[in-house]
Amino acid sequence: MHVSKQLLKKRMSKGPYKILLTPSDFVFPQVTDSLRVDEGIEAMLCCWLQQLREFGGPEVAERPDLLKGSFGSLQHLARPATLAGSTGSLAQARSYLQADTRARYNGDLVQLKELPVQGTFELKSKAMDVLMTLHGLRHENVNPLLGCLVDSSRPALVFEWCSRGSLEDVLVQDEIKLDWSFRLSLLTDLVRGMRYLHTTPVRVHGYLTSRNCVIDARWVLKVTDYGLPAFYEAQNIPPPCKSARDLLWTAPELLRNPALRKQGSQPGDVYSFGIVMQEVVVRGEPFCMLALSPEEILEKVKRPPPLIRPSVSKGAAPPEAINIMRQCWAEQPDMRPDFGAVHDLFKKLNHGRKVNFVDTMFQMLEKYSNNLEELIRERTEQLDMEKKKTEQLLNRMLPSSVADKLKLGMPVDPEDFREVTIYFSDIVGFTTISAYSTPFQVVDLLNDLYTCFDATINAYNVYKVETIGDAYMVVGGLPVRITDHADQVATMALDLLHQSGRFRIRHLPGTPLRLRIGLHTGPCCAGVVGLTMPRYCLFGDTVNTASRMESTGSAWRIHLSQATKEQLDKVGGYQLEYRGETDIKGKGKMHTYWLLSKAGFNKELPVPPPIG
Repeated sequence: MHVSKQLLKKRMSKGPYKILLTPSDFVFPQVTDSLRVDEGIEAMLCCWLQQLREFGGPEVAERPDLLKGSFGSLQHLARPATLAGSTGSLAQARSYLQADTRARYNGDLVQLKELPVQGTFELKSKAMDVLMTLHGLRHENVNPLLGCLVDSSRPALVFEWCSRGSLEDVLVQDEIKLDWSFRLSLLTDLVRGMRYLHTTPVRVHGYLTSRNCVIDARWVLKVTDYGLPAFYEAQNIPPPCKSARDLLWTAPELLRNPALRKQGSQPGDVYSFGIVMQEVVVRGEPFCMLALSPEEILEKVKRPPPLIRPSVSKGAAPPEAINIMRQCWAEQPDMRPDFGAVHDLFKKLNHGRKVNFVDTMFQMLEKYSNNLEELIRERTEQLDMEKKKTEQLLNRMLPSSVADKLKLGMPVDPEDFREVTIYFSDIVGFTTISAYSTPFQVVDLLNDLYTCFDATINAYNVYKVETIGDAYMVVGGLPVRITDHADQVATMALDLLHQSGRFRIRHLPGTPLRLRIGLHTGPCCAGVVGLTMPRYCLFGDTVNTASRMESTGSAWRIHLSQATKEQLDKVGGYQLEYRGETDIKGKGKMHTYWLLSKAGFNKELPVPPPIG
């Protein structure tokens, strides 16, 4: 028997997949490297104050502000450094296990779980069999056991290192945002790992809590510390004593029976999963919603009624998830589902999809990408709409050809136009109307009138230059050169005269709005003036003459010059009336005419009052 044990131990200590490990297989960080800066300062102050005291300086106790500890703390700090520097790997391992639980094995970080042994440790045959079984367990949601550190004074089980820490560590970090899909992914990993363990020769975990659910760098949850009850029993190691808080995950039947608790049970693992699920759902400690101490909670769990369980609000998780959780912590063990049934319930909860965090992350990224594309499309459409609105506004303020040049940053040079026809109009008696109106009513009047005029002139190939007070100015023949500019402007003038006859002032409905119109044809120069609010302005004698035609005209009449009359004669169809020689300021006597109507123009025109 002894020979077979030696052979087994030799076989487990050799090869690339050996299980029994020695301190020489590990690289342990020097304890001196982990000294804090404040500890180094403390040691330096100790030496300095000791020298002062030897030369008659103040005692350490007299300077409590310089040193938090005592001179003895210097000796305490110096001992581990001396030990690590003067002895071999075994001393490093012992000092390291006191300070940290990590080491490097085959170049990778590993977790060392110290075994609770008293005295010298020697591995037994049954314990080797258990180690062989545990070492053979492989599942993506089970943290693999790499071996056992066989050290006579400080033995430890060696597991893979998971950089994210335990599930409990993740839950307490508020900066880590856990939406429901994230939490469901973690719980699904736990269910898969436990379902696998319950189908292996290990059969029972026994110590399941959020502390031995570890999370790796890829956010995959893995179950660790499995098989410890069987290993402790095979090695004749008494299980470590647990505090009341450590037992909050323990099922009621196990709390009542210490012998059964020592072995653990599958229904007990399901109960522990229900408590872990409560931690994940509410992101708090077990029974955190109850204002009771752990001792009081355990006493009530062991001795119902009343039946005490965590209280979880309906909005904390989907109703199906809360129902699974409540089934898992049922009072009767046979009423709890096994992990195969829990796995099926989680499948329904996941709608049949295989869910882990990486899949969830990619789904979230894909969903975000799709949402981002949709958002970009919507924003692009909105930008196009706003761009069109801006262009429309700019084209209303400036000719489109001029606006295009300005948008491209090109200079807009003034242009000469050999012949254009200019329209001027204003309201007769506008001063009197304004006297009977408030400023707001005057604004409303002009807005109503010129909105009507703007809609009317859209039917003609003309360009509205500007409105100044009650004056309205339109030109035909620029910025786009056309040959029938006089015809376009004259017909438009008749149409605007018709609109003014039908127009009603809202606050003075009985007052007619008499329009006075003047037309003139001749050469003109046009260009953009200003930078802050650029204006497209017309210059030349034709502009002044057209303005004089309007000011020397009469209400509800269209007054035009000889030049415009000749253009309309070429077109034909216009009924004109000779007015005679009219004295035009700055021009002297001019032959002028009244435009009365046009053939085919059937809109009713207002009856003008007598001249003079």
